[in-house]
Amino acid sequence: MSERTAQLSVRDGRWTLYVALMGVPVSQWPEHHFGAGVVPTPSERSRALTGLGFVFTDGATWAWEEYPEQPDDDTSPVRLLASIRVRSRDGSWS
Repeated sequence: MSERTAQLSVRDGRWTLYVALMGVPVSQWPEHHFGAGVVPTPSERSRALTGLGFVFTDGATWAWEEYPEQPDDDTSPVRLLASIRVRSRDGSWS
């Protein structure tokens, strides 16, 4: 089964978890929207991924990165992005 990258990001105070599928239009990527507020817990993220048809790969851990909203502008607000390796539960996204 092919591994994919799941990512968690926030826009306008709302967290979104999605699975990047290369060769598939972004509008068709599986995604789950969390309510506004605090960062979803690891178990909430796991349940959302399971609902999307994915599970964590063995030994996978969340990696957090920060990036500027406006590249090359050190006064730009910073955004957070979390990533983790996942695989399809049933091979449907191989």
